[in-house]
Amino acid sequence: MPVFCNSLWKDSEAAKHCNKGNINLAFCSTCGFIGNIAFDSAKLEYTENYECSLDFSPRFQSYAQSLANNLIKKHDLRNKKIIEIGSGKGDFLILLCEQGNNYGIGFDPTYVYRPQHDQYQIEFIQDYYSEKYAHYQGDFIICRHTLEHIPNPAHFLTTLRENIGESSGTKIFFEVPNALDIFQNLAIWDIIYEHCCYFTDISLSNTFSNCGFRVTDTSEEYQKQFLCLEAVSITDTQKLVNNHAKSLSKFKNEIASFNAKFQEKITFWKNKLQEIAHKNQRVVLWGAGSKGVNFLNILKEQQQIEYVVDINPHKEGKYIPGTGQQIISPEFLLDYQPDLVIIMNPIYESEICKMLENIGIVSEYITSF
Repeated sequence: MPVFCNSLWKDSEAAKHCNKGNINLAFCSTCGFIGNIAFDSAKLEYTENYECSLDFSPRFQSYAQSLANNLIKKHDLRNKKIIEIGSGKGDFLILLCEQGNNYGIGFDPTYVYRPQHDQYQIEFIQDYYSEKYAHYQGDFIICRHTLEHIPNPAHFLTTLRENIGESSGTKIFFEVPNALDIFQNLAIWDIIYEHCCYFTDISLSNTFSNCGFRVTDTSEEYQKQFLCLEAVSITDTQKLVNNHAKSLSKFKNEIASFNAKFQEKITFWKNKLQEIAHKNQRVVLWGAGSKGVNFLNILKEQQQIEYVVDINPHKEGKYIPGTGQQIISPEFLLDYQPDLVIIMNPIYESEICKMLENIGIVSEYITSF
């Protein structure tokens, strides 16, 4: 599989010959953690070309806005110093600083400077967060959709706890993809090389508890696609009492049958694409993020689907790694006139249908789940 789903290419042939790696998932029946034991971190280098922002979607904007409001209200984040680890292009940190008059520090090697960022009380550091930044202290620490990219999350969290220092009570908020959604609901397009770790609420809570934090809350958000955790730093490491034996036992059974179900889903989609080909239907995929890239690469789809639609203007005109489809804007469909649209994430179904209607496209659509 492509080692990067979110680094796009300017040339179709180059995209097809992108760097690739193997995914070989292993499951820990004690804590529920899942990891890619074939992962090689040397294959990945996060740069400014890495583009995974979802903030062009009204649906995602609404979620981010609501999350920011809730965190500000719950933790009284006003006139505070906030650190975000894995801040991306800065959108969420800007939300928190703008709405709470906070001062922000964002760490991310993929950050791209934009002049409009100068109006906010934010310092962006184009680097990975590590022990060398221990002198940066904050009232609240956020890390969203980053921990799953780190091959040794326990080491990372131990470093974070050491950086916080002797003072206890520093609050943190983490958000990761929800492994229960992926493996229970067969959201298989979310299994990508970049994600070397997959967390359930059990495994995530245990990891934090073993690294010097007390977990205060966990929740499933965004139609259960995301898993959120809140914790505070403590002075002594405490083992989490596992009260989830029943849930873990059920998860073990689902993991045992996952490979067969995975293959069934792949077979279904291969047959579906053959059916589309026999009907001579013109089909496009909607969503050039990790789900779309994974869908095309798992199915080895290079001919039947010619274009992938995405509303992120930074992706327009680029090409999908591994399979080489061109990424187009929704307006392109006016000339292309597809018969069928495959929607990669059902959470955006109503949003996408409204866009199609607004630009005058009458097409059949199906979701990939």
